[in-house]
Amino acid sequence: MKSTLLKIVLALFIFCALHSAFSQAAMDVARKAFPSVVMIVMEDANGQPNTIGSGFFVTNGIIASNFHVIEGASGGFIKIIGDKTKYDIDGIVGLDEFHDLVLLQVKTATAPILSLGDSKKLAIGEEVFAVGNPQGLEGTFSQGIVSSMRELEGGSLVQITAPISPGSSGGPVLDDKAEVIGVTVATYKGGQNLNFAIPSQYLKELLTKKSEPKPIQ
Repeated sequence: MKSTLLKIVLALFIFCALHSAFSQAAMDVARKAFPSVVMIVMEDANGQPNTIGSGFFVTNGIIASNFHVIEGASGGFIKIIGDKTKYDIDGIVGLDEFHDLVLLQVKTATAPILSLGDSKKLAIGEEVFAVGNPQGLEGTFSQGIVSSMRELEGGSLVQITAPISPGSSGGPVLDDKAEVIGVTVATYKGGQNLNFAIPSQYLKELLTKKSEPKPIQ
């Protein structure tokens, strides 16, 4: 009886210790990531908001996001999470329509830069975190795992369980070191926790091809 009780107590102690470690890791990632993540608001020709998305700083004055967040818009602005200031988007300095990636220049905004991790080393079951603005809810943090690596014609996608929604698009998916291993891109509405991110390897490639700013439209 005493032996069984000791085993239960020991198991509970180990569980609590692991839970505390995981919670601390999540809080560390959130603390490092939030100052670098932005809400993107795109506008039509009349200056009316028509799309809300997410993005994050990858170099000074340059924000990464999804191309579909800005597609068809006439202009827009960004807001750093936790800051009410609006910064106009100056133009596009990098575009990869095939992988749904875009680099936006916002010269007047400054924020910490998120490091890009190696998406090629991702393993199924690895813990990941997503930051974005789902349904316009600014600064939402979610946690999950890599559930699969999906190989597609001409590329690949990271399948994750971290919850996302419309408005999350373009936000970073991070590992436990707060390095970006993917860019949130889509969720499959017909299932549960079937969410996808563009591997960071494609973003790294796009960063090597930066150009002079071009108008959004």
